Amino acid sequence: MPIRCRRIQIAASIIAASLALSSAASAQQPFPPPLKPATVAPRSATSPSPRAASCHAGQPFDRFLAELKQKAIAAGVSPRAIAEASPGLVYDQGIVNRDRGQRVFGQVFTAFAGRMAAPYRMQQGQERIRTYQAAFARAEKDYGVPPAVIAAFWGLESDFGANMGNLPTLRSLVSLAYDCRRSEMFENETIAALKIIDRGDLEPDEMVGSWAGELGQTQFLPTHYVNYAVDYDGDGRRDLLRSPADVIGSTANYIANGLKWRRGEPWLQEVKVPSNLPSSFPWDQADLTIRLPRSKWAALGVLYPDGKALPNDDMPASLLLPMGRSGPAFLAYANFAAYTEWNNSLIYSTTAGYLATRIAGAAPRRPAAPVAQLPFNELRELQQLLVRAGFNVGNVDGVMGQQSRSAVKAMQIKYGLPADSWPTAELLAKMRGGTAAR
Repeated sequence: MPIRCRRIQIAASIIAASLALSSAASAQQPFPPPLKPATVAPRSATSPSPRAASCHAGQPFDRFLAELKQKAIAAGVSPRAIAEASPGLVYDQGIVNRDRGQRVFGQVFTAFAGRMAAPYRMQQGQERIRTYQAAFARAEKDYGVPPAVIAAFWGLESDFGANMGNLPTLRSLVSLAYDCRRSEMFENETIAALKIIDRGDLEPDEMVGSWAGELGQTQFLPTHYVNYAVDYDGDGRRDLLRSPADVIGSTANYIANGLKWRRGEPWLQEVKVPSNLPSSFPWDQADLTIRLPRSKWAALGVLYPDGKALPNDDMPASLLLPMGRSGPAFLAYANFAAYTEWNNSLIYSTTAGYLATRIAGAAPRRPAAPVAQLPFNELRELQQLLVRAGFNVGNVDGVMGQQSRSAVKAMQIKYGLPADSWPTAELLAKMRGGTAAR
């Protein structure tokens, strides 16, 4: 769904569909679906909303499209490619409505990872690595990205090509380009899609994917397709819809050169933070922005899940606590930044990194006691109190994104609570009872 550097801007839309799965639906479906927005049969284009043109000096869609085509020609797209694509360059208000109405990601890590990093997906990832061994080996040699890392994204994004979306890409892109929310971004994506057609990688009617305009088995935005897709099967096309070899090589290229993967280095490793640690443990250091040598974490009492000591070396790592000090714990290394660039949702990126470790042979995450979680209405109340205290938490929506977590951490420090960024009933009670000021 990802969403990643520029794809970050549409991260929430990629994973929103998972929120719509009720427990009843989960019971009927033995395996969790991949991270795809719900797809529907293509709709007929509808008339543009008058307000949609406010950022284009009131231009009607036809005039906007004519200017966009001129920009594409100036960017090197041939008139032939534009003519071929023109039947698909129509406005659909339904796409814009989806974009404006997208829900943000609000599940906790254990629930999300339990479904999305299920054993069957790990096993399918390992099967793909065996089936396409030559392509994976070539990609690791060329780009330094381990097969398990590629396979995890492949599985999460489309279940290895089974669910890539069924909406016309050109229609989605040009509709979002005409809308004012992210017009410049999607103008660039539309022009990139035309370049894909121009160089012969895909025909216009082949370009079908998610409503947000992503394409292929690892869901590339067109700009990423243009910049990072490679012809790994030697047929003269970069086909990320049907060619597993092209998917593997292109995904590795994007991770290595787009997301700056560091060859030969780890990305994520489960650890254990013992419950009997002294009260002086620096929970505020458990932050992706803080890296300490593994020897320092070892000295603080952090262990491997089996109780063995961490290496006494200088390799820098962050302590990642996606559900606070009582939940799962990981050491996140420099390469974990590639995951947060691919998708800036902490829950998605942690799940993707964890699934990659499982595909690579790591043991399953150790069972843990349930972590107390505030109900939705209390999370919203906490956000409201944080806003009153002077913090910017983004939307007050009951979803604890990075801004909310940072504000929680700051207030935990203020009240002398363990500053692990996890919203608790204790913090809520203290904020209800005080006039907390930043």
